[in-house]
Amino acid sequence: MDRFDQNLSANTVKQIQETVKSNNLDGWLMYSFRKNNPIVGKVLNLPAHLSQMRRFFYFIPANGTPQKLVHGIERGTLDSVPGDKMIYSSWKELEEGLKKITKNGKKIAMEYSPEAAIPYVSLVDAGTIELVRKATGAEIVSSADLIQQFDSTWDDEQLELHLEASKSIVKTVHEAFAEIKKHVSAKKKITEFDVQSFILKRFKEDGLAVEHLPNCSVNENAADPHYEPLESTAKAIKEGDVVLIDLWAKRDVPRAVYADYTWMGFVGTAVPDKYAKIFEVVKGARDAAIAFIKTEINADRPLFGWQVDDVCRNFIKSKGYGEYFIHRTGHSIGEDVHGNGANIDNLETKDNRRIMPRTCFSIEPGIYFVDDFGMRTEVNVYITKNKDVLVTGTPIQQTVIPIMK
Repeated sequence: MDRFDQNLSANTVKQIQETVKSNNLDGWLMYSFRKNNPIVGKVLNLPAHLSQMRRFFYFIPANGTPQKLVHGIERGTLDSVPGDKMIYSSWKELEEGLKKITKNGKKIAMEYSPEAAIPYVSLVDAGTIELVRKATGAEIVSSADLIQQFDSTWDDEQLELHLEASKSIVKTVHEAFAEIKKHVSAKKKITEFDVQSFILKRFKEDGLAVEHLPNCSVNENAADPHYEPLESTAKAIKEGDVVLIDLWAKRDVPRAVYADYTWMGFVGTAVPDKYAKIFEVVKGARDAAIAFIKTEINADRPLFGWQVDDVCRNFIKSKGYGEYFIHRTGHSIGEDVHGNGANIDNLETKDNRRIMPRTCFSIEPGIYFVDDFGMRTEVNVYITKNKDVLVTGTPIQQTVIPIMK
């Protein structure tokens, strides 16, 4: 069953209502003001040209007809979705309208996360939550799992687009290593920025698009997980350097989803034990996480993002490097490189969302020694509709690449 059709169909509304009921909710109340809630726009597939300068609410009850509450000067905002329409102009009419459209629902989901535990879904401001509570008397709970089902799952076409992007990305990273070898062998200067530019050129040739620039970093810069090379400050890459390449892209077509991988190289013919040893640790953590996912999915046990993070993190701790693993194990992947599904995280947040079929996420443990070097490996994991665990970005990196060999 695909996530949704090109328009919000009656069948999709039925799917949402079934999910609302299965979560013991009375409804899902969607809210946006000046397009500050992109999840609403994506789930409802609202026309991009709409200005949306006034507040609107769309309520999908567990049973019955969806309800719209729109401002009098933007009464057509929700005309592309099914349901009954109510129009307000004054703030008093807004409050009255909220009570009417929610039909005295007692437990309502919104894009809210208690204490902002899941920032990706914490999109409705505190004042609006207060307003809805006052107007309806309802308990407001997080729509996080509803969002996963109707924003973060992929259909078969999107999976194929991901796999196409994966092939191009893995090919490109090896071409980037070869470009480094060519310049270093010829004793010609090549910088982190040059490698980034080379990757972008290859992406364009392969019909890939990016929302943020890929990263090439060497030595101590590789110890900064979100380092961004600039032309004016980028380090030259020389023999004896360790090189981290983190690159992500998607096909440059509608509804394409991202692939996101990290590879490690060393500018030499043999990788020193100093680097090989640390890569073995992050590789072991990666593989332990993947094995745990497969075990839990095959046993049909509920699996949560925080649990996978614990397995990966505990492996690194067991090797004595826990303090150097400073970020979550992975993030959701979708039409945005950082998607709105469950993250693999029990560090930055405790992500208690279930890992669901047809969702994708990264597994990317890293160890970072400030002012020395960093080491990371990254793959993507997709859970199929039949609950098979698909690791993409193959072949998966098994050793640091000796670039000059």
